[in-house]
Amino acid sequence: MIVNIFMSNTHNSVNSHEVRIDVTKQTAEELALAGRQAQLIFKFNHTMPGTPEYDELMHRIFPSMGIGSLVSAPLTAVRPHNVSIGRNVVVMPGCLMMSAGGITIGDGAMIADNVQLISNNHDLYERQIITCRPIHIGRNVWIGAGATILPGVTIGDNAVVGAASVVTKDVAPDTIVAGNPARLIKRIPPLAGCAPLPDDIDNLEQLGLDSCGD
Repeated sequence: MIVNIFMSNTHNSVNSHEVRIDVTKQTAEELALAGRQAQLIFKFNHTMPGTPEYDELMHRIFPSMGIGSLVSAPLTAVRPHNVSIGRNVVVMPGCLMMSAGGITIGDGAMIADNVQLISNNHDLYERQIITCRPIHIGRNVWIGAGATILPGVTIGDNAVVGAASVVTKDVAPDTIVAGNPARLIKRIPPLAGCAPLPDDIDNLEQLGLDSCGD
């Protein structure tokens, strides 16, 4: 049975909450939804980028997507209805979203090529049961190419995850982490004279980010 446990709270106490799903006991409706989503993703991955059809498919796969955001093909996603994408988010090609636990991507986040967002795992003894905890990616987060974010992880606003890192624990805001498992490399000092990113960024065309989100 599919259980939607998508939550907006970013505290670690919430992320520690685990939901267990027995994938052998899905209803006919749940299986039909999974089939439709798989077909949409296949079409998306074989559609010319930059066309109205591409944009329509992207928003059908991710109904909860803010304006100015882009997900690039190819994409692999399971249960993408559990993914919430903010405004002006960029997801580069090759992203894997295992979304049973819920995935939240905040405004202005940049997800580089071949990043894996994995919000569910398998029980060690009952392998047909997946154990699910939400992933929360904060505003203006930059996740480097090939990084893996594991279940229950919150990445704080403005943080940077180095390429090929495996993130197993929460990442504090305004920090850089890297490695396997990821560890703190340094804190990001604010730039002198730079202002915080405003809440209303609907019309912002974001081509790059510094430590203040500019």
